[in-house]
Amino acid sequence: MTPSTASGLADLDQRIAGCRACPRLVAWQEEVARTKRAAFTEWTYWGRPVPGFGPADARLLILGLAPAAHGGNRTGRMFTGDRSGDVLYQALYDVGLASQPTAVSVDDGLELYGVRVTSPVHCAPPANKPTPQERDTCRAWLVQELTLLRPTLRAVVVLGAFGWQAALPAFAEAGWPVPRPRPAFAHGTQVTLHRGDGGDGAEREDDGGAQLTLFGCFHVSQRNTFTGRLTPEMLRDVLRTAAQAAGLPHTG
Repeated sequence: MTPSTASGLADLDQRIAGCRACPRLVAWQEEVARTKRAAFTEWTYWGRPVPGFGPADARLLILGLAPAAHGGNRTGRMFTGDRSGDVLYQALYDVGLASQPTAVSVDDGLELYGVRVTSPVHCAPPANKPTPQERDTCRAWLVQELTLLRPTLRAVVVLGAFGWQAALPAFAEAGWPVPRPRPAFAHGTQVTLHRGDGGDGAEREDDGGAQLTLFGCFHVSQRNTFTGRLTPEMLRDVLRTAAQAAGLPHTG
């Protein structure tokens, strides 16, 4: 990791947090922050776009959908303070990629090992459903994040079909062309992208690897985890495989 990468991500995170490009999302997240949920009346909600979380030299990226209204929109950190995050961070801890199994606030001491967590939409949307225009407006942030992570990034776990559809154009814009027809989302699917700048798939010391492996995984939504569509073991299996592809140490 170079100092410019770290400072670039810090600057990007700050600019994301100040974005007001989508009026519907701005209005919704600010309204949620004012009215709150009864269980969190003592909280001062973040109520802004939520930037990515994790080290600037991450080799593995986990890509979700958007912050939860009373999770990331409350705490200011991706997948923190909601049940989806409970499932995700427990699994990351189980496979040796997180320092602790819980994520409750930005000052809870959680560290991720070689992993960064982000989303294609940085604002909490009504009914957890961003519009296509909101998704496309937010894509520029993801492209910038991918570009900054490019020297070390080797693998991406994409949670859910929405994230998959939103992310593929961003990978292409960041320099990893996507095959045509575009690969379909499925749990457990793997797709290898090769850099489009004349690379032959070999790694280069000056700009990291020329190959990126994408892994599809059902989203850690309550609908999926409560019904058993996504079990903890299924999630751990995807994370272990992705960590191996990324060259990260992991358990099991």
